[in-house]
Amino acid sequence: MTTTVRKGQAPAKLGRDEFHLRFRRAFQDPGYEALDRELAAIEDVAWDAYQNGRKAPHTVKAGPGFHDPGYDLSVEWKEARDRLIGAERHQKNPDSRNRVLLINASARNDGTCPGEMSKSWRLTQMAKEVLINEGFEADVLDLSLLNSDYDRHIHPCKGCVSTAMPLCHWPCSCYPNHGERQVNDWMNEIYERWVLAHGVIIVTPVYWYQTPAVLKLMIDRLVCADGGNPDPSSTHGKKAEEAKQIERDGWDYPKHLAGRAFGLLVHGDVAGVEGTRRSLSDWLEWMGLINSGSFGQLDRYIGYYESYADSHETLDKDVAVQEETRNVARAVATAVREVRAGRVAVVSQPLKNPRPE
Repeated sequence: MTTTVRKGQAPAKLGRDEFHLRFRRAFQDPGYEALDRELAAIEDVAWDAYQNGRKAPHTVKAGPGFHDPGYDLSVEWKEARDRLIGAERHQKNPDSRNRVLLINASARNDGTCPGEMSKSWRLTQMAKEVLINEGFEADVLDLSLLNSDYDRHIHPCKGCVSTAMPLCHWPCSCYPNHGERQVNDWMNEIYERWVLAHGVIIVTPVYWYQTPAVLKLMIDRLVCADGGNPDPSSTHGKKAEEAKQIERDGWDYPKHLAGRAFGLLVHGDVAGVEGTRRSLSDWLEWMGLINSGSFGQLDRYIGYYESYADSHETLDKDVAVQEETRNVARAVATAVREVRAGRVAVVSQPLKNPRPE
């Protein structure tokens, strides 16, 4: 079969005038007016980087162990990959302490426009307290920081896997892209926190029958954990033709996060909790994570069709959902212990998936 890469969708690069307008939008504060000459000089450098596509201005030779040892890898990607290798080694060490990653998926916190913490945050803290009392390390990942922290981003997935799975690198190599000013991406830190964990608990509200955008951004960027290519030199970066041929020759779709236990707590006030909980559970099981049992997944309405203004008070009174939240943490803690003791089968070898994709 001939490898064909379809082209024709992407627009032409920006002209100099449009680039100027976009670049300067970040400097509308009057305080920058005295620095116009300096900004112009910086803009010239940014324009040159954009025109010449300097995605990774700092590189290092891939070295031994890579398909092409002479290939120039991004220094930032190589450092992230080395941290993941160290994190995986620590996670697999039988002497390492049990660790659970708690993900608060609400977009709301009191440091930004809503001016109030989220119920998801409060539920996350209840689960954290249980885990600490169980002797676990509890690592809280608060995705609402995307909205309240200065220049923190999870940039969107670019869909490399839909061209060919080997084009999707583990960890993601799409970012940072300095030429496009797609920088300050949070995901390399998040990848490391997932790898270090023996269990994961996602606490999320429902927004319009779906997960909040902050959670979906992370989910999409975790596609590289399910079948991603740990060697960008094999595709010489983003060479689509090479990646397609590698996939056609046979790809094993490595599941980089398989074997970790998971729990879910999905809450809402009108509709959508069951569908959201099921979709998250399906996604995690697809990646090879292990269901922690009936107590490890919860979907509940807090203040069903009641006032948003009183929702925290409603949670205060709902002691049952508070205890159910604690049970999710207890279930995940139990599952982690069982998996690490070897009493739960993590993989289905020697079975072969006839549909590995």
